[in-house]
Amino acid sequence: MNFLVFPDHEDGVSAARAALRAGLGDKVLAHASGRPWITGSWDDADVLTASAGNRRIALLGCFRATAEDLARALGRTDDPGSLDEVLRAIPGSYHTIASFDGRLRVQGSLSSVREVFHASVGGLTLAADRPDTLAALAGGGVDTTTLVCHLLLRPPWPLSERTAWRGVTCLGPGHYLSVLPDGSHRCVRWWTPPPAEQPLEAAAQQVRAALRDAVAARTRTSAVVGCDLSGGMDSTSLAFLAAADERCRRLVTVRREAEDPANDDAAFARRAGGFLPHAESLVLSRSQVPYSFAGQLALDDDLEAPYPWRRVRAVAARVAGELAERGVPVHMTGHGGDELFYPAPSFFHALAHARPLRSVRDLRVARSMYRWPLGALVRTLLHRPTYSQWLHTASRTLTTPVAGPTEPFPGWGFYPRLPAWATGEAVGICRGLLREAAERGAAPLSRRPAQHETLQAARQCGTRIRLTDRLTARSGVAYHAPYLDDEVLRAALSVRIEDRSHPHRTKPVLATAMRGIVPDPVLDRTTRGEFSAEVYTGTRRHLGELLELADDMRLARLGLVDGAAVRSVLLSPHPMARTFTPMVSTLACEAWLRSVEAAGARTAGLEGIR
Repeated sequence: MNFLVFPDHEDGVSAARAALRAGLGDKVLAHASGRPWITGSWDDADVLTASAGNRRIALLGCFRATAEDLARALGRTDDPGSLDEVLRAIPGSYHTIASFDGRLRVQGSLSSVREVFHASVGGLTLAADRPDTLAALAGGGVDTTTLVCHLLLRPPWPLSERTAWRGVTCLGPGHYLSVLPDGSHRCVRWWTPPPAEQPLEAAAQQVRAALRDAVAARTRTSAVVGCDLSGGMDSTSLAFLAAADERCRRLVTVRREAEDPANDDAAFARRAGGFLPHAESLVLSRSQVPYSFAGQLALDDDLEAPYPWRRVRAVAARVAGELAERGVPVHMTGHGGDELFYPAPSFFHALAHARPLRSVRDLRVARSMYRWPLGALVRTLLHRPTYSQWLHTASRTLTTPVAGPTEPFPGWGFYPRLPAWATGEAVGICRGLLREAAERGAAPLSRRPAQHETLQAARQCGTRIRLTDRLTARSGVAYHAPYLDDEVLRAALSVRIEDRSHPHRTKPVLATAMRGIVPDPVLDRTTRGEFSAEVYTGTRRHLGELLELADDMRLARLGLVDGAAVRSVLLSPHPMARTFTPMVSTLACEAWLRSVEAAGARTAGLEGIR
């Protein structure tokens, strides 16, 4: 799917015609005036529309609603700004585009699985679901300043929301884009994070209901569903929810064999599968799935941004192909579950300040697990920076070597680091962006650090899901992450801080929500699979390709990395995966630049990187 949204303006007609001539879609929906409203390419099952007089509304994506539901909603309001409660009652993951007498509301999802981008084209504000589409119309090239942010392992907000294309802006989280008929716009906040006040049992009931609705939104369009069954709690929960959904007539569970024989995911997956006698089991052996880093030299036609999961791009494509051969059009993944329900190391800082006495037990366990020295932990707990102060510190520590598991994190999360092969120019650019954000007082996603970090993690995961869905769609398989639906995210954020972790229970909120649906042996699991073996094996198998990607690097031409240092790191041993992990982002950026360079249709992008 892809789409562009146009104001109800005469010049919007010309812009829409230009987009269609450029091959940016083949379908058109019209404003009540008859002018083009939405153009793009989509399957009819993924779009729901309704109209009443001069009012129009369209949902694009995955939703559990009918045209009658939308028509009734239109009948109750004449202002696109009053659609908040209507949309909250519709489960799923979708874009909302409304036109009320020419006034537009364009909205995505909280997690960024459904993102909204906008740009000024010929004096009019146009919106789209991908920035490169807008850049093609606006003549914007690659933004090399933003490209530096993609070299970071975990770029922080607001750097994480910058697009890789000049002149194109990403809509802020919890906002919708309001466009007037004259083509002007403003960004309107419609959502703020809920207070973390719900006790465990009450919040778990909300999580359970939201997840049921999220799965039902997928079975609405297909009675045949594929679902990861890795052995972990996240994917297993979705599989059992799908099996219990009366609309699901055929469930195919998917598991890939791990490289490390000590990984016990398989044992738990087999145990869970025993409780799903009617599900078909698809187990892909190591010989059936490409190794990590396969196909890194292949060019891509998805030019939104560097693909963070490019290391396993060939793996995702192969799994989608296997499902397509079996007639499975929907693939549900457990991604997003960790982001919502597994506390990050910095969570314990927030817990200590929210519930000091309650935190003592958890901090003891965290110290043991992460090997935090007592002195370093105490100093970190006593330090309570504002977000601006945290950004300032981040700007000063970009080149500080990561101290590994002995480095406690403050409440706002992991300080970003640039890789050792980044140039002084790249460091200077990134440092300037962080300081500029700090000095203008960039507000965090929530004033509560734990909420902020959860939201940022969910949004970064949402971006990965969005790009993966476009990849698997080439095989006719939609890639869905129900944990990242708005209502699931809201429910997870509503849980009291002290109820989100337990020293002897994994993901207590999700486990409580799924008790009685998922077998106890899975919910009571205390181990986690570890997958660094896949990285090591893939690097050895495809080292030649990686070295070729490091030759004549476009990143080096731009002065952002030292190509010789990249080759040295690729050829060096890495006793710990964390010393090699930053290379994944660098290679993804390099592969993306080469794809942009090779895409003749993106002449503006070519000019931007020459």
